[in-house]
Amino acid sequence: MNGVELFLLGRTLMKIGEEAMPTEGIGEHSTSVRTVLIVVSDLRGHPDTTVGEIAARTGLPQSAVSAAIARLRSVGAVIAETDPADRRRTIIREAPAVSERVTQVRDTPIDAALGAALGTDDPGRVAETVAVLEELAARLIPGIMHRT
Repeated sequence: MNGVELFLLGRTLMKIGEEAMPTEGIGEHSTSVRTVLIVVSDLRGHPDTTVGEIAARTGLPQSAVSAAIARLRSVGAVIAETDPADRRRTIIREAPAVSERVTQVRDTPIDAALGAALGTDDPGRVAETVAVLEELAARLIPGIMHRT
């Protein structure tokens, strides 16, 4: 495998992940699932941050970050508070309790989306691929398999 193949695999996995995300009942949003996940990922690595800082780190437009934060706030996944040291700033952080929506997203299996991408409905083949992906995630993303 070379760098191009690895990049293409990553894009394919992102698309499968987006397909696996439950979207029932969330309504229309101006931001994509991908944008929201990029913001969440950045927020996990940089707690107590601002929209501008997230935009600078991710390369996303500030308007897209603001829309993603609004979407995350609406489901109770993040909180935004005025910075007591500088009342002009709003500090963004993950909500202390896991919201119902976050639980729903985390509990939704990838099997159907993965099966569609593999072109099979064979549960054994899908389970085998899930196991390989879990092993890869455990090696490359420390703690991902044990998050609550």
